Amino acid sequence: MIAGMSTTVLTCSICSEPSTDICVYCTKDACTNHRCDRCKRCSDCCECDMPLSAEEVHMQPPAEVAIETPVEPEVSIFAPEPTPPAEDVTF
Repeated sequence: MIAGMSTTVLTCSICSEPSTDICVYCTKDACTNHRCDRCKRCSDCCECDMPLSAEEVHMQPPAEVAIETPVEPEVSIFAPEPTPPAEDVTF
């Protein structure tokens, strides 16, 4: 950090709590509770179906489930070799 510089603490335009972020749409100050982490807009401007809150960001994502791909049998482009006729063995 450069000497003499400090982080500016802003005030959330919605709840007046300290904030360090701004809405990318309207450029108002927004705290972590009022800024969607998905679209980076404040709660007034967010158009997400389900806004991503600050609590959801820090939750562990669900474990990924491996999807097995069905294996298709190999198909030969050549005709199978004919089997020789069985010899008639008589005693």
